[in-house]
Amino acid sequence: MRLLTFGFCMMLSHFFAQNINLSGGLIFEGEPFIALNPNDNQHLVVAWMGFKLGEKVVIKTKVSFNGGQTWSAISSLPHLIPTNNSADPSVRFDNNGNVFVCFVDYDNENFLNGSIVVVKSSNGGISWQTPVEALNINQCPNQLCIDRPWMVIDNSGLSLDGTIYITTMPAGQPLIVTPPYHPYLVVSTDSGNSFGDVRFLDTTNYLSGSLIDKPMPTPTVSSDGRFLAVYSSYVVSQSVFAQNFLVSSDNGGVSLTHSLVNQASQGFSETSTKKGPLLIASKNNPSHYAFLQLSETEGDLDVFLMETFDAGISWSGMIRVNDDQIGNGVLQDLVWADFNESGDLVVCWRDRRNGGIGFESDSDIYAAVKFNGSSVFSANFAVTDITVQHDASLANSGNDFMSVVFSGDTIHAVWGDVRNEVINIFYNKMSVLDPVVNISSISHSDWSLKSIYPNPTQQFIYLDDQFVGYKYQIISSDGKVLENGVLTTNGFSVADLDSGKFMVVIESKNKLFSYSFVKTN
Repeated sequence: MRLLTFGFCMMLSHFFAQNINLSGGLIFEGEPFIALNPNDNQHLVVAWMGFKLGEKVVIKTKVSFNGGQTWSAISSLPHLIPTNNSADPSVRFDNNGNVFVCFVDYDNENFLNGSIVVVKSSNGGISWQTPVEALNINQCPNQLCIDRPWMVIDNSGLSLDGTIYITTMPAGQPLIVTPPYHPYLVVSTDSGNSFGDVRFLDTTNYLSGSLIDKPMPTPTVSSDGRFLAVYSSYVVSQSVFAQNFLVSSDNGGVSLTHSLVNQASQGFSETSTKKGPLLIASKNNPSHYAFLQLSETEGDLDVFLMETFDAGISWSGMIRVNDDQIGNGVLQDLVWADFNESGDLVVCWRDRRNGGIGFESDSDIYAAVKFNGSSVFSANFAVTDITVQHDASLANSGNDFMSVVFSGDTIHAVWGDVRNEVINIFYNKMSVLDPVVNISSISHSDWSLKSIYPNPTQQFIYLDDQFVGYKYQIISSDGKVLENGVLTTNGFSVADLDSGKFMVVIESKNKLFSYSFVKTN
């Protein structure tokens, strides 16, 4: 029988997955962010922007304690000033199970006031404490340095465990904000009860400059507690090219070290696409970081990965993530990604391969996974269960990202979706090893592939002869790599494995093949 590829398995998820509408609003919902408790992979919190009668746009939240199968009622976070507007939420857990939501609360008409605030929940997101101001616009005159705050928390368990870092950038208000422009950082060392002074992330020879008016930093924390961020720069005296710089600190942001990541793209032919980059750090390798960005180097806007395995001393070349035809004019954007506990990487984005050419084409949310130790991504697979018709509202501010978390073999994704003729926040849960097992089909009986045999098995597994000589991995149901090597024959022993469900992943000619099997006693 002809072997079924991992890509075909993933394609089936497009038909089985059922997306869940978390928000259900009738006017506007945007900018969702999802977080997973590092000590409980069934505990999820989602926050987003949503219209509330009499309060303009507020930040809304929901919590799940059973892995996304059921969700709480919506909670709304209060404004600092009742007439304000809220935007740009991000959500993180600390190691003690506390949840923090960071967002902007500001006068969106005259900019007479504006703050970045942090709200804490000590009961898992069921209720929220009084907001704490982390940064006020009066701390950065003529800069409005409160736009797009990203929050990360040190969960390394080391000396700075629990430290909260928030990065920001100037708002896009040219009548108020004057160059040069800077990325910013504020830090809390007392569980969000107070924050220190705001400071620049850039410095001499590593300046953002006066040409990129919104040099958005993208932060993360390494598994050994190092603060990291990447920001963009275009200063001709530093380089004739635009650049991306890595900034790091091992003392809570007191001192910063800078280095070059890459020469950045100097512009995009399609200005409406959501082009924010992303830096994330591996949870099991303190020197492994991933930098995701969009680039037109292959003729249209594609998703690319750069990696470092030596803490930023050197970076890989750009690896193309989306696997549609090169140079076909199809645009990708809205990139987000996460590492699981084993160092596997999932990348998600908005994809238009089923819609057509240009930003205004219909779209899906797609994903791909790169297992730890592999040099290639899986075939791309759909997270959305339908191709969504484009709506003009998707070009507006507030609709500019989706979010995903990855634990074991399971991804949890949220995004803004216009299938109901208004932007709502949708959610899906999927297995990257067996993608037909998702939040809607968890009770669906497992289907087995006949190209791996016998299945179930007690002693041996056999594959097609074409795989002899290629690399393989055996992966447990929680995403751990149990064995890896090169196939010297078309079969191998699994007698030492405990009973349960496993996956064989084979890297063959720059493609990944994946087959599930059951080990019995």
